[in-house]
Amino acid sequence: MRPATKHAVPPAGDICRLSAMDLADAIRRRQLSVREVATAFLDRIDAVNPLVNAIVSLRERADILREADRADAHLAHAGHAGPLFGLPIAIKDLAQTKGLRTSFGSPIFADFVPQEDDFFVERIRKAGAIIIGKTNVPEFGLGSNTYNTVFGPTLNAFDPALTAGGSSGGAAVALALDMVPVADGSDFGGSLRNPAAYNNVYGFRPSQGLVPAGPELDVFHAQMGVEGPMGRNVRDMALLLDEQAGYDPRAPLSHHKDCFLQGLQTPAAGGRIAWLGDLGGHLPVEPGILSLCEAALGRFAAASFQTEALVPDFDFEALWQAFVTLRQASSGCALKAHYDDPLKRALLKPEAVWEVEQALQLTAPQIHAATVRRSSWHRTLLSLFDRFDLITLPTAQVFPFDVLTHWPTQVAGRAMDSYHRWMQVSALATLGGCPAISVPAGFDGSGRPMGMQLIGRPRGDMAVLRAAAAYETTLPWLAGA
Repeated sequence: MRPATKHAVPPAGDICRLSAMDLADAIRRRQLSVREVATAFLDRIDAVNPLVNAIVSLRERADILREADRADAHLAHAGHAGPLFGLPIAIKDLAQTKGLRTSFGSPIFADFVPQEDDFFVERIRKAGAIIIGKTNVPEFGLGSNTYNTVFGPTLNAFDPALTAGGSSGGAAVALALDMVPVADGSDFGGSLRNPAAYNNVYGFRPSQGLVPAGPELDVFHAQMGVEGPMGRNVRDMALLLDEQAGYDPRAPLSHHKDCFLQGLQTPAAGGRIAWLGDLGGHLPVEPGILSLCEAALGRFAAASFQTEALVPDFDFEALWQAFVTLRQASSGCALKAHYDDPLKRALLKPEAVWEVEQALQLTAPQIHAATVRRSSWHRTLLSLFDRFDLITLPTAQVFPFDVLTHWPTQVAGRAMDSYHRWMQVSALATLGGCPAISVPAGFDGSGRPMGMQLIGRPRGDMAVLRAAAAYETTLPWLAGA
């Protein structure tokens, strides 16, 4: 069984332990009122959040309960109930929420209240969810450790001494400790996957374009960051993804979607898994992670999956440098407006300054070479998917580390040359535009959680979710179990 949390928190009540699917169904059937559900989760947040700092910019309880009462009145008059009707949701603080403070974890935006929603937030509202607040993030989402000078750090769900990961760290901890039934997140270099692994929940990075991004100044170039769902189980993630995903003409790289919840009614039919491990020693990995993931892979045998270890013939160092270049060209340039203002530059954390200053040194030929390298990796992945149905890797190269350490400077005796080098394992799916889900792999002897990535072919999101659902049936120690 999973270790108990080291936080001094009471067990969650029956309502908060229900899955998002069961909660939504109970509300539609009027077995639970929206007020009852909102009250239960707000009480849970009051009891737990002061210890972990996962939810920020929480709306006033009275305002939330008035919205819940309006929802109950709507149902009482036979009003339509969308798929997320009545569910309390906190939106990641990198996404704009109309009328609700959105800080991006930055003192520059500490008091910013947007006048519009991000596209996927619009959809969540339309589906009937009640947005109760935001979930904490690192400044501008940089680095997989959720801390900032606006709200402070978010602590791991299982150990207050450890990081929650990031950048969707607040979302993962809120889920793991039953403060919300389902959560959104975003992922560039592992930000949906890493915090899920560090808090024993699920985080799904969809295929590029599945969830429309925006509103943005640039709707064509930014191609590696995506929005996606997090959950305590796979079906809850599919419930949210069905509302987040789908074409929007304002996001020209977006595309149409499957019905994921309906698709999960068809179980995975087995297949072949490629286990890439540490890429033949290329990736430094903390001891204990590979063995934990390999044991988890053994669970797939019950679902008729066969696993084969392999190392693709590719220059992985050159691939990482392509990722760094493209990230600088995207994130660094996006932050340049703040860097150019001396007053705002003084408020940027060192990692943000580094991204901008590195971006300023890039040339067009360097960016082009990085895109060519990325394209080559995409072709390599397609050749692998001719033979395999899934590619698997550890979600992270280190277990959750001291929350006061901004990022590991060494992994397995090797020096890390940037704030994100220790997350290199997550870049493979990002650069391929592939769907990738982090599933819980287990805990080490110290009670630290770890996850394993299941990566599918581009636009193979349904197959990845089915495989994760098959794997889920073998786990006795899920969050909330």
